[in-house]
Amino acid sequence: MERRPYYEQVDIQNTKKLRELLTSLPSFCVTFFRGIEQTTSSRTRIAYAYDLKVFFDFLIKENPYYKDKEIRDITLSDLDLVKALDLEEYMEYLKYYSNEESLEHINKERGITRKLSSLKTFYNYFYKKEMLQNNPAALVSLPKLHSKDIIRLDIDEVAMLLDSVEKGEGLTDRQRAFHEKTKIRDMALLTLLLGTGIRVSECVGLDLNDVDLKNDGIRIHRKGGKEVVVYFGEEVREALLDYLKKRKRIIPADGHEQALFLSLQLKRISVKSVENLVKKYAKIVTPLKKITPHKLRSTYGTNLYQETGDIYLVADVLGHSDVNTTRKHYAALEEERRRSARNAVRLREKPGRK
Repeated sequence: MERRPYYEQVDIQNTKKLRELLTSLPSFCVTFFRGIEQTTSSRTRIAYAYDLKVFFDFLIKENPYYKDKEIRDITLSDLDLVKALDLEEYMEYLKYYSNEESLEHINKERGITRKLSSLKTFYNYFYKKEMLQNNPAALVSLPKLHSKDIIRLDIDEVAMLLDSVEKGEGLTDRQRAFHEKTKIRDMALLTLLLGTGIRVSECVGLDLNDVDLKNDGIRIHRKGGKEVVVYFGEEVREALLDYLKKRKRIIPADGHEQALFLSLQLKRISVKSVENLVKKYAKIVTPLKKITPHKLRSTYGTNLYQETGDIYLVADVLGHSDVNTTRKHYAALEEERRRSARNAVRLREKPGRK
């Protein structure tokens, strides 16, 4: 299984997971997921499946018409009876609910927006295919989202983070016991994330033959399987060279021979392990900031934008398909640059100035 490219393995795992989830949803959902397959990632489809399960649970628990039904028994004709008012009640329900395992769930505005967006996509599909006569989801407005500050590392915090990896200062005794075994790997991994802005899933998916030291680039697979080369600077190169010397001496577990970054179990490192690794070191440097691998990506994007002022370059390097996504994240920086531009052009020289 591991001998397949990592992104193919993830797609296969997600496909199996989606098939499993579909067994608990109404049969017509299969048509929906087949219809959106070409325009969505496997991970997005799984998120849709979870969101639809919550919606159908809501109908059975909260709507008298559906109370005697099982989810699998719900038909498209049943969905045609749903009104906009029902969906507004659903939005209220999403603020707090518990599932059949008695697990409690709390959603703020972003969680509610995502689940309602999934439902809008679902209704739009069947409405456009003329399999539903009504589209109540089109009549419901999404919650107003309040902008969030971008959490990122400051320049001095980046240096402190890498220093903590190098020296192990601030680690607990238990963490320090493993530090000597992992610090070269950790330095290479974190330097790569901070120096290229790649996603954590792209990082863990790297194979040995994806690293091109001749041209200082790495081959990654973006969302949707698109293959691109991302280039790195001297600091990343040095960290990778140090790690690759050590990596050559490691005998990986069977099936993980090509993986670039290995866990202590000698298997391809997981996304969760990288998240824990980032959290461990970041907590030493900046305990009040919740730093994740994605925040390292934001740190890189911020630094690149501040150096170049080119939002299109930042969008391209980060792999955003729509520059508006990038602009939304770095709007505050764009505003700051516009403010600084007010004094960039002089109309007349002041007296006494040459």
